[in-house]
Amino acid sequence: MKDKVFNIKTALEFKDLTLQVFEYQFKHNNVYRSFCDLLNVHPSDVENLDEIPFLPIEFFKSHQVLSSVKQVQKIFSSSGTTGKKTSRHLVTDLGWYQQSYCEGFKHFYGNIEQYTVLALLPGYLERDDSSLVYMVHDLINKSKKASSGFYLNNLDELTKTITQLDQRGEKVLLIGVSFALLDLIEKEQFHLQNTMIMETGGMKGRRREITRMELHQILKEGFGVSRIHSEYGMTELLSQGYSKGDGVFECPPWMKVLIRDVEDPLTVLKNQKTGGINIIDLANYHSCAFIATQDLGRNFSDGRFEVLGRFDHSDIRGCNLMVI
Repeated sequence: MKDKVFNIKTALEFKDLTLQVFEYQFKHNNVYRSFCDLLNVHPSDVENLDEIPFLPIEFFKSHQVLSSVKQVQKIFSSSGTTGKKTSRHLVTDLGWYQQSYCEGFKHFYGNIEQYTVLALLPGYLERDDSSLVYMVHDLINKSKKASSGFYLNNLDELTKTITQLDQRGEKVLLIGVSFALLDLIEKEQFHLQNTMIMETGGMKGRRREITRMELHQILKEGFGVSRIHSEYGMTELLSQGYSKGDGVFECPPWMKVLIRDVEDPLTVLKNQKTGGINIIDLANYHSCAFIATQDLGRNFSDGRFEVLGRFDHSDIRGCNLMVI
């Protein structure tokens, strides 16, 4: 199944594989099966993607969401506020995650070996259960560049490295959490020509929440670049969406976003209407590929989507997106 998922070429292939994964997880995921039974939905009744039940993301806080009996290789946890219960994503095959983020990055940006990868992820880096740190650490290694690496509080060294690499004409990817990128440009102003800035969202209580548009304008001015890229991911997913600077995200071929009605969560909305973000992530083959997130957004006819904030009653988590 892994080879099929990561070689999807058409919308029909995606639909066929998605229905196969739904049937598989209905049979092998006890938590998801119970949820579908409560809704009285059976695979024999489902012919279209919008008929598939999407498991509320909160289940990852209270249940072991698994479609596999294999031994768990890694547990990724969300970064919640003190006293709050965090999500736990039990991964039985890290190969799915590794292939997903490698193929996903390549799909949008080319081979990672073209880039020197500089990571500014304080808070996340201090934890050993962050899926974001796991991904970035592996991309750093796969870049095979001597200057690639993590930077915690050593902003002076990071400034020097970025400046030197950029002036030499080397392609650089600086990926960072929002508040840390803001800290960097408050310390130093840049005029970069060959560096791609990618924010992963999240103020983590370090700064006031601002809109993505406002954040990007500040970052563009501080780094001297014309666009800010964004990564959309979360603990409960093994795939990421990317935005190349306009605040509109694209999915890799094995991932799709649907928008649900806020008042009627079982109803999928038409394009360009605001609602809750539902995600099909076929890389979640061994957990649950159908997740109803607490993010608000809208999608477009070409498959792209926009993230507009979060539900008011949601827990504030480390990967929390800027609210509007």
